[in-house]
Amino acid sequence: MINRFFKLSLYHNFFIMNEQKVQNRSLVVLGAILIQLALGAIYAWSVFTPILKDEGWSKVDTQWVFAVGLVFFAVVMVFAGRKLNAWGPQKLTILGGLVLGLGYFLAGIIGTTDFLPLLILIGVVGGSGIGLAYVVPIAVGMRWFPDKKGMITGLAVAGFGFGAMLWVKLAGSWGHLLENIGLSNTFMIYGIAFAAMVIIGGLWMKFPPEGWLPKGYEEKATINSTDTNDDKEFSYKEMFRTPQFYLIFLTFVFSAGAGLMSIGLMKLYPMEALTANGYSTAEASAIAGTAMAVFFSLANGLGRILWGMLSDKLGRKTSIIIMTATQGIIVLLFTFMAGNEMLLYLGATLIGFNFGGNFALFPTITADTFGAKNVGSNYPFVFLAYGVGGLIGPILGGKLGDMGNFPLAFTISGIAVLLGTLLTIMVKPAKK
Repeated sequence: MINRFFKLSLYHNFFIMNEQKVQNRSLVVLGAILIQLALGAIYAWSVFTPILKDEGWSKVDTQWVFAVGLVFFAVVMVFAGRKLNAWGPQKLTILGGLVLGLGYFLAGIIGTTDFLPLLILIGVVGGSGIGLAYVVPIAVGMRWFPDKKGMITGLAVAGFGFGAMLWVKLAGSWGHLLENIGLSNTFMIYGIAFAAMVIIGGLWMKFPPEGWLPKGYEEKATINSTDTNDDKEFSYKEMFRTPQFYLIFLTFVFSAGAGLMSIGLMKLYPMEALTANGYSTAEASAIAGTAMAVFFSLANGLGRILWGMLSDKLGRKTSIIIMTATQGIIVLLFTFMAGNEMLLYLGATLIGFNFGGNFALFPTITADTFGAKNVGSNYPFVFLAYGVGGLIGPILGGKLGDMGNFPLAFTISGIAVLLGTLLTIMVKPAKK
């Protein structure tokens, strides 16, 4: 009797202490979306490329800045994942916000006529800032929502997709920043906004207390004992020794590469195709801008949420198979869609929707395959595929664009995504 009373007292004290310390997990969602809205700045790059072209940049030069930003985003994310537990999610997020904001702010001060300064400040510095902060909402969100990993990951990265629309429209038809204050001042304002948003969102980036679980999840965790079995938790070194890692990695390379090439060219290629079909330059520019800023961006954000929620029902592997199969077909067909206004909007929507799904499905298949406990350090290595795809896709598109052959770039990319579908079919449960 005394022993039972003692245990009940300990449980009561533990419960009260945790009730006092544990924050509302809804704040994690709010902070994650605020952070990702700012980090999504990299997808707004295409709105700046026509101005840079007018200042003497080649098409491939505009894509180099975008590609280098993507590479540093992915590479620095590996470093961030390794430091997540040591530095803590709050410090890592704040550092990322400061670095990202500084890159854009200094780019505005130095000016936009020279290629190398923008390559370093937007590509290297800005991309590094995104890489430092990006993994935090994903890793923190999965700890707070073990019962809904797909949904929370989709919500956590949804802001990244919606952010492109926000920054493109503020620079253009909503805020008229490029028209009223020019590209340099726009970069400076954006730098300040990015830093502020990431730092504020980072205030809620805290891991839950050790052993914390949401109400009603205890029974599920006990029944599903394999979810917490050490045999299902892989370190990154153990992950490298599995074929699953390489199948998932290559699928992500092909899928991300096609989407990122589409983002980089979503303004230039449709403008060219629409003009060839009789639209004026002003009309083509407005239509292509709407395709990117509204249809692609909204679908990109929604795709992250909806694919995440669907994967909780269908499973990650099945979801990736469906997503890549449809994406490959649409990318192949995009060469016939880019020159027609309505078909362009449809193509941008479908490509954006499936592209957004990558960022909900690949973190969760990493967690499901190699364990949720180490996803903060494991997923950045999987995410290197995004950097590889970000280098290959946009540069391929830019090179072939300079050669006057945008359609070939989309054909190559579409076939590669369909190859990724076949690779995903081969993925089996991982064993140590």
